[in-house]
Amino acid sequence: MTRRIFYGWFIVGSGIVITCVGVGAMLSLSVFLQPMSEAMGWSRTGMSTTALINWLCMGVSAFIWGALSDRFGTRAVVLSGGVLLGLGLVTASRAATLGQFQLLFGVLVGLAAGSFFAPLIATTTRWFTRNRSLAVALVSAGLSLGSTVVGPLARWLISSYDWRTAMLVIGDLAWLLIIPAALLVREPAPSADTPAAAAATTDGPGFTVAQALTSPQFAAIALAFFACCAAHSGPIFHMITHAIDHGVSAMAATTVLSVAGLASLSGRIVCGLIADRIGAKKMLVIGLAMQAVAVSLYVFTTSLGSFYALAVLFGFSYGGVMPLYAILIREYFGARIMGTTFGAVSAVSTLGMALGPWAGGFFYDTLGGYFWLYMGSFGIGLGAVAIAFTFRPPRRAPAALPSPSLAT
Repeated sequence: MTRRIFYGWFIVGSGIVITCVGVGAMLSLSVFLQPMSEAMGWSRTGMSTTALINWLCMGVSAFIWGALSDRFGTRAVVLSGGVLLGLGLVTASRAATLGQFQLLFGVLVGLAAGSFFAPLIATTTRWFTRNRSLAVALVSAGLSLGSTVVGPLARWLISSYDWRTAMLVIGDLAWLLIIPAALLVREPAPSADTPAAAAATTDGPGFTVAQALTSPQFAAIALAFFACCAAHSGPIFHMITHAIDHGVSAMAATTVLSVAGLASLSGRIVCGLIADRIGAKKMLVIGLAMQAVAVSLYVFTTSLGSFYALAVLFGFSYGGVMPLYAILIREYFGARIMGTTFGAVSAVSTLGMALGPWAGGFFYDTLGGYFWLYMGSFGIGLGAVAIAFTFRPPRRAPAALPSPSLAT
């Protein structure tokens, strides 16, 4: 008798594809940065502002999409985001001015990207009891695959054709891949003999949304996530142009980002496995410390070999910490409101993701280099480590007291 494959793993597979294409398409803007600046005459600050808009819109929409997924289901949310993402990319490929591009790519693509990560992570946690950290890490690994796959594809299309054709093709691929994958997503059935049902029954009543969002622990996790993302977003976004500025060819510089993406993929899986053993908090502190050190080393990196070596360390560290926030949110606030709470904490984190690319473009255009970007990111990274140390063990919200009118 053949054993059926647990459907939760199909959720993981769909999540990998959706986050890879969906978020990877938005992150590919770093590949378009130099060729679009040269072709259109737009400054790096102007292009980086598009990334700022991306992350701000993603942050606002992540909370909204997360709440909608709790109410209407993740499938409807991801399908809507996939349609909107393709529309944003296809129309942005026709933009004639920087303002048009910032509106189409910055706003539409940013709003769409917010529909993928938080809802899919929330659904994944509801499917798993055993191997939960690994499952979340694998879905999160789609973000790393996005940089590894979509970035080189965009560079090849730009080199073979032009930036407009490249963006148009990526928009079409978003429709072709995300929409079918989204149709496979579903919520776990409330059957008593499934692992998902076991997760629900052991989760307990937990917190209400109001209790969760106003708790000190939510504020601590959100602030740590914000500082973590602020520390690594600028170095990631400007990784290619920084390498090009040091004489590395455009294609080789793109492969540096791909190496970081592959290292990030391994970091998510390895750190997820370790977190299942030592706990998410300990692994988060270790990963954040590694990230801060890696960022500081960019001021000494000048050759292609050193860029590759540092990409491995940097990618492993920033990739390894990203799934851990979802695990912490699940441990503190439960699965029932996971979409809303993780969407909210993701919204705060994207403010950090928004600042880094813009700050890098500003420092480059005003000071002629990225030195202060890396020094500032290093300091913020150390702040994230300090905040993570303050996390307390999770505890349940106290049960509500009976109403006085019902007391005997």
